[in-house]
Amino acid sequence: MNMNFLMPGEWMEHERTFIEWPVKDSLVNPDNYDEVLIGYREVIKAISEFEPVTVIINKGEEHPLLTEIKEYATLLEIPHNDAWCRDNGPTFVRSENNSLVAMNWKFNAWGEKYIPYDLDDKVAQEVAKHYHIPVENVDIILEGGSIHSDGEGTMLTTEECLLNKNRNPHLTKEEIEEIIKPRLGVDKIIWLKKGLYGDETDGHVDNAVCFAGPGKVIIQMCDDSEDPNYQINHENLKILEEAEDAKGRKLDIVKLPQPPIRNYMGERLTLSYINFYFVNGGIILPVFGGDAADTDIETERILSWTFPERRIRTVDGMPLIKEGGNVHCITQQMPK
Repeated sequence: MNMNFLMPGEWMEHERTFIEWPVKDSLVNPDNYDEVLIGYREVIKAISEFEPVTVIINKGEEHPLLTEIKEYATLLEIPHNDAWCRDNGPTFVRSENNSLVAMNWKFNAWGEKYIPYDLDDKVAQEVAKHYHIPVENVDIILEGGSIHSDGEGTMLTTEECLLNKNRNPHLTKEEIEEIIKPRLGVDKIIWLKKGLYGDETDGHVDNAVCFAGPGKVIIQMCDDSEDPNYQINHENLKILEEAEDAKGRKLDIVKLPQPPIRNYMGERLTLSYINFYFVNGGIILPVFGGDAADTDIETERILSWTFPERRIRTVDGMPLIKEGGNVHCITQQMPK
């Protein structure tokens, strides 16, 4: 089954970025609503310095921050239950004639952790319809945060997420590969074991490892052997060191430090610098401040060295991570 689709690397030029405006009822802590909105506003403003942003709002939604955001972003009314566009938005790919196609995966709120999710499951097709982009409906539950493409036939994912019984219990690993590969133009999937410890998405790869470009990956490393992430990171590192990509290349591996452990409402937060987002000419990097100041600075230095042609634009990652994700989780790129 040769469909001739290809998912471009996230670093390729974007037409625009999509972000869904938060829904108060969906928040882990609804009392935190204003802080979360300010966090989203900061990310939207930062991205708008590099490329157009479309903010998806519920019908008739109004807020003083949206009035401000209208000055540097476009508002688009599409009903939604939650605000994780990476996971329930469309995955844009190119067809053989180079036109865009929207992959519409099924969405079940990370294994039915949050109800309802019926509106979220329709967001991808509604976005595509608005922009007159053809849709390919795919009969598999999959979130955009669980996959990362190098744009040249290699994909990263984790067994913890894609093989989780709360997603597609009727499918084997081989059957999942058969569905995904032709739709993303993938010849080789590098399967990591797990994502970061305590990640409620069941180990999305976009918190643990990402491609920096063809043949190059970035991994966040923990050096405290008492921390559960130590074993997870080192096992993933070993897999990456032994892997070859679809073109037969050994991978160049860049390591970022892990920020200090933070807890919120009795749970450990999944702090990750890997959850940055490529924009045209830049990178939007979540930083955490306070006791993470040193790792914030070190990460910014490493990324500046890795991407000398890009401007590293930092944003406060704390409002977002309290809701379980970060900059990459709330964004979805439309390739140019």
